[in-house]
Amino acid sequence: MVTNSRPFSIKRMPGFSLLALACFFALYMPLAPLVFYSFNAGNNIALWEGLSLRWYVAAWENDLVQSAAIRSVVVAVIASVVATSLATMAALGTTRTRPYRGQTSIYAMVNQPLMVPEIVTAVALLILFALIKESTGYHGYAYLVSAHTAFCIPFAYLPIRARLEGMDRVLEAAAADLYATPWRTFTKVTLPLLLPGILAGAMLAFVISLDDVVITEFVKSAGQDTLPTYMLGQLRRTITPEINAISTVLLGVSVVMVAIIFFLSRKKT
Repeated sequence: MVTNSRPFSIKRMPGFSLLALACFFALYMPLAPLVFYSFNAGNNIALWEGLSLRWYVAAWENDLVQSAAIRSVVVAVIASVVATSLATMAALGTTRTRPYRGQTSIYAMVNQPLMVPEIVTAVALLILFALIKESTGYHGYAYLVSAHTAFCIPFAYLPIRARLEGMDRVLEAAAADLYATPWRTFTKVTLPLLLPGILAGAMLAFVISLDDVVITEFVKSAGQDTLPTYMLGQLRRTITPEINAISTVLLGVSVVMVAIIFFLSRKKT
């Protein structure tokens, strides 16, 4: 009796290649005109008038774009650092402990924001921060940073937890057998092995924060525009290839960050 010993692979299914190409076309084809017309010399976003870096220069010299970009980066850096720190502790608390009652519920609660529509989270944060503003009178950037941090925690948590679950505990057990304290085992064994997952989680959180529009639009106060909300405001007024240029730069940053996340996540333990 002859049996087929080859493992199942979706790649061998009929029409897989065609379906994959169709998906890639639907995902990335709309980006091609965006990038193409960012190099347009004219003022029209859909009429080609020659090759030029005019709109990249205009965006670079625009004071509003500069301030919004700096604000976006600062908020994203702070939010990603705090979110990654909290996500790392949450991942350790749900993987590097003995099973306990409610462990699955905690895992579900950490990931719940991924399932809730972003607009719901934005409205909830708007109401909460409105109450705090009314009682304290404070209208600073802490609200924006806190909102981005809360939203980014699940995105940082997933690659860190995945890294922990893929790590062999033999080295940690060996360190304990050699009388290493839990803290020394963590700093000398667990943390170095976990570092690629932490960096991947931090970069993913940074990209999510940098690109966020909905939560920022609901939470920000006057004069606190980030780059995405500035672009949204410009689209409501006059559309020029400057928006294409800014979008292309953001796209490039996102692609680079995602590529780094991919390679870090693939690194073997």
